[in-house]
Amino acid sequence: MGGGGERHEGVLKEWNDARGFGFIEPPDGGAGVFVHISAFPRGRRPASGRKVSYVLGQDELKRPRALQVTYVGRQPAGAPGLGPIASALTVVSLFVAVLLGLLLLGEVPSALLAAYAVLSGVALIMYRVDKVAAVNGQWRTSEATLHVIALLGGWPGALVARRVFRHKTTKEPFRSIFWCTVVANCVALAGFVLDVPIAELWSE
Repeated sequence: MGGGGERHEGVLKEWNDARGFGFIEPPDGGAGVFVHISAFPRGRRPASGRKVSYVLGQDELKRPRALQVTYVGRQPAGAPGLGPIASALTVVSLFVAVLLGLLLLGEVPSALLAAYAVLSGVALIMYRVDKVAAVNGQWRTSEATLHVIALLGGWPGALVARRVFRHKTTKEPFRSIFWCTVVANCVALAGFVLDVPIAELWSE
């Protein structure tokens, strides 16, 4: 539900990135004000400790909630923003460039690129579905399934999805296992291109 035009300031606390909500602590230290990710401007990831301005509104149960949130002051150094998304897109772009180069050299078939594209699309959808399920408290996609799709070749889509949907970007050991699947897939690709058994690549 909407609120009035008067704006308040506070500090974002207890931000739950997986579920997409948190609480804003008013300057007077009173009760935290609930805030959903939909109240933030698009393109900038909320982070605990950020000073924000907001309009005080109410939900369906007349409980206070923050609306029309904007950031106050400059973004602190090292705070997450567009950087992680740009970094993910850069990594994926470089990988695609390598695949296209290998295709032009006749080292890989076009079907392999198609497989990466399809699996990446599937990964994007799976992460989106899991993110929505996490926010709404619904049935979740197992982490093992997400790792398998990444290992098979969907990691480029998964990498972008994690940043775009702000999902499973900090959770351990998920993050470490995810990067292991990326390395394993790249090693398998190298073995395919070099026509070297995977066991020999790992043993060197």
